Amino acid sequence: MAQIVAFHYSQTGQGLEILHRVCQSLSASGFDVVYKPIRAAVPYPFPWSSDAFFDAFPESRQGVGCELIVPDLSDVPDPALVLIVWPVWFLSPAIPVHAFFQNETVREFLRNKTVITLCGCRNMWIKAQEKTNDYLFDCGANLRGMIVLQDRHHNLVSVVTIIRWLIGGKRERSGLFPDAGVSDKDVRNSSIFGYIIAKEFSNPERIQPELMRIGAIRYKANIAFVERVGYRMFGFWSRWILKRGGPGSERRKFRLKLFKYYLFSVIFLASPIGLLVFYLTYPFRIFGIRKERRKRCYLD
Repeated sequence: MAQIVAFHYSQTGQGLEILHRVCQSLSASGFDVVYKPIRAAVPYPFPWSSDAFFDAFPESRQGVGCELIVPDLSDVPDPALVLIVWPVWFLSPAIPVHAFFQNETVREFLRNKTVITLCGCRNMWIKAQEKTNDYLFDCGANLRGMIVLQDRHHNLVSVVTIIRWLIGGKRERSGLFPDAGVSDKDVRNSSIFGYIIAKEFSNPERIQPELMRIGAIRYKANIAFVERVGYRMFGFWSRWILKRGGPGSERRKFRLKLFKYYLFSVIFLASPIGLLVFYLTYPFRIFGIRKERRKRCYLD
């Protein structure tokens, strides 16, 4: 029986639920799945306080890892497949995920392994996926598939619902706002990905095209346009804030407060303008968009 090791980090639990759905299908197909949590030595809170949430921004964007509880790998010496579930924080991988990929024990373990990544997020995932891919490439892993499940609601609506969930702890629909995060239907349907992985297990170069055939990734060119701009600005802000100290430093609180005001101003005022620019210039972007879609979806 081929062994699969499934590493996971999920504050809300939704990523872990997606992983369970995928792995149930793999187990039903005859694979032995071993779960391994990715754990920070000092756990990050959930729900967050507003201050703690924004205090995680600079390290997330700059890839500064935290102290990691290194997973015990003695019972998975040579798995046939590695699954990694990770979330997006501030357009980048979560801080414990950075720490996971930066750990030398983990890096050595991943060398030459076949890897598939799974991400449940709001709707901006491209730059974070690029960083994850870079980590895997640098340690010599063989990335064979990506699954990205997203909130399908309007960009501004999903901002409100995800903040309400992460800081207020309320995911459920209320008033005019829908449930936050990946829809329950998409989570339930994620089990089909496990069957595809099992089917193409002996032919790994076919995994991603087959996953794409059933909707493993929905590339949204308009959202990707806004994300690229935001990612550059996040780089400036995170470097500026880090000059005033590390996590929890009193000296950087004022700059974090300024960033918070900036972020909400950009989301609700500037991003609609950015989308308008995208649509007005769309005819000049068609060929670039097609090339980008192929790159993001087929690992070219």
